[in-house]
Amino acid sequence: MTARLLKLTPAVIGLTVVAAGTSVPELFVSVIAGLSGQADLAVGNVVGSNIFNIAFVLGLCAIVRPLEIGGNTIRLEYPVLLIVTLMCLAVSQDGTINAVDGLLFVVFQILFTMYLVTLVREQVSSAETGELSGEVTELATQPRLGPALLMVAIGVILLGFGASATVNGAVSLARLAGISERVIGLTIVAAGTSLPEVVASLVSTLRGRADIAIGNVIGSNLFNILGILGLSSLTHPLIVNPAISGNDVLWMLGLTVVLGPMLYSGRRVARWEGVVLFLSYFVYTALLLRQG
Repeated sequence: MTARLLKLTPAVIGLTVVAAGTSVPELFVSVIAGLSGQADLAVGNVVGSNIFNIAFVLGLCAIVRPLEIGGNTIRLEYPVLLIVTLMCLAVSQDGTINAVDGLLFVVFQILFTMYLVTLVREQVSSAETGELSGEVTELATQPRLGPALLMVAIGVILLGFGASATVNGAVSLARLAGISERVIGLTIVAAGTSLPEVVASLVSTLRGRADIAIGNVIGSNLFNILGILGLSSLTHPLIVNPAISGNDVLWMLGLTVVLGPMLYSGRRVARWEGVVLFLSYFVYTALLLRQG
């Protein structure tokens, strides 16, 4: 509602606000974990969420309905995601994501979002604007700015409490189960904070809006690295576990690379490719749990 009242076009809302909005749980959890000195949770949450988004979320969506690729996904968004994932691998190799790295990420996020908003506003057609405006109208008829802002504020407060409880619960669970905070962050916490991406992408797929489903996942992964790791490391330097930089970040990069041929071959993610992605998540998780 707030984005609509601020006169953003529906296309821009989908590519920026929705993607960032579904990543807000990851943001709160990682920032609070970083401030609490739980760096494995902070970094593992981001890396695990990106792995979950590509393998589980996109895989599941493609199984439900093959995903047709269009718009700027191939020309712009996917290549930028690949570059950003490589940046994440590079900055994590020295064992720390510091304030300088964080500032680089945040500036990149701001500049890319500004460019994307400008590009989409130039490209969006009147037909698309009318179609998506109709969908937005179904959710909110004549909204007012005051109530919309109040809803956002209440949501932010509740997310703060929820994120704090998630971090404390994850630490306690790791100690009770004898599992490392890295594994908890990469699995339970990452999957839990990625549930908005599951819902948003699956609903978009069922409605025949594969472009929104894929854009949401790619946009969320970009925001996870640039926005969340960036802001988390600005508030407190993040120590990167060698196991995360030497294994899990490589899995994140590998899945991002594998996604490329799927997007470029026939401009669609076929059902069998969705099965491959979906199963790869369980292979990764099984290998991770064996490490403890």
